[in-house]
Amino acid sequence: MYKWIRLSKAKRSFNYASRLIDCDISTPFPIAYIEETSVFGLKNSYYISEHIDYDFEFRALIHNPKFPDRELLLKQFAEFTFNLHQNNINFLDHSPGNTLILKTDKGYKFYLIDLNRMRFENMTFDKRMHNFRRMWLSKTMIKVIAKKYAELYNKPYQEIHEVMLKHSMAFQHKINRKKLRRSGRKMQFGTK
Repeated sequence: MYKWIRLSKAKRSFNYASRLIDCDISTPFPIAYIEETSVFGLKNSYYISEHIDYDFEFRALIHNPKFPDRELLLKQFAEFTFNLHQNNINFLDHSPGNTLILKTDKGYKFYLIDLNRMRFENMTFDKRMHNFRRMWLSKTMIKVIAKKYAELYNKPYQEIHEVMLKHSMAFQHKINRKKLRRSGRKMQFGTK
């Protein structure tokens, strides 16, 4: 399918990285992609990018409520994501492990990785809020991000907070239900 109908993950990652850089959104610089094919189609594909010596992933902010500069980082993350949305970029894998953070003399710099799932489309208000759902944000984190996003988007804080919270909680409940079902099956059928 990838050889004839759809671009490989590696080629998509390369193209999307170039597009992000054109929009002044940080991602490791794309160097090349390699595709191994046969008469039957794509066998393997590889994406090669610059190595970023980052300080931590966004995930660190979730697991440590007392993380240094946490509130500042959340506000800057809101700005970073707002910039994505303003450029009509819907990063479908916008999740804690796909945002690398580098501390610089001027503050913090955010880098997106794992780029092969993206849409370039008009980012409506609901799509913008929906795009935060995979970040696994706590209610406290949502308050900080929603407040900053509301300032940038020129929309009432309460409206941003309500919709962002709705999407985030729905996603977390969905994942937790799946985990519960899986653990229930293991208990019911046993694993030997």
